[in-house]
Amino acid sequence: MLLVSHSAGEPRLLMVRGHDPHDPDRFFWFTPGGGLEAGETMRAAAVRELAEETGHVLETHELVGPVWRRTAVFDFASRPYTQFEEIFVGLHVHAERRDRTAEEWTEIELETIDEVAWLSETELRESPIEVFPAQLRETWAWFLEWDGVTRDLGEVDE
Repeated sequence: MLLVSHSAGEPRLLMVRGHDPHDPDRFFWFTPGGGLEAGETMRAAAVRELAEETGHVLETHELVGPVWRRTAVFDFASRPYTQFEEIFVGLHVHAERRDRTAEEWTEIELETIDEVAWLSETELRESPIEVFPAQLRETWAWFLEWDGVTRDLGEVDE
């Protein structure tokens, strides 16, 4: 989920900074998101995960996209993962803000999430830590001015 704000003059994305609990020196920025619950659509999961992880609340009809799809293959907590992702865009101007509670976070989120922050394109591009998806280190123009075509990035080994 890409939550975009233009309030600081330049576009910023709401990103989550975390670390790998089995490799405490490995830090990374990632977009809010997570797994599907039974019977849940990708769009509904994006809205739910955004609220749970960051406290920002949107409705499903306020999302644009999916702007891209990909299959991410990665290791986390000494386990291999394959995750099918659909990335949506939401605008912060519409988002309601509420306090998130520890009860909403899973045990692994409590253990690994360090910070939630608004970052500019330059800040992500120049970040000394990993960024997921890595495409966020490139130009954002294609999803900020989305043409309605979902990009399929295929399988990405991160």
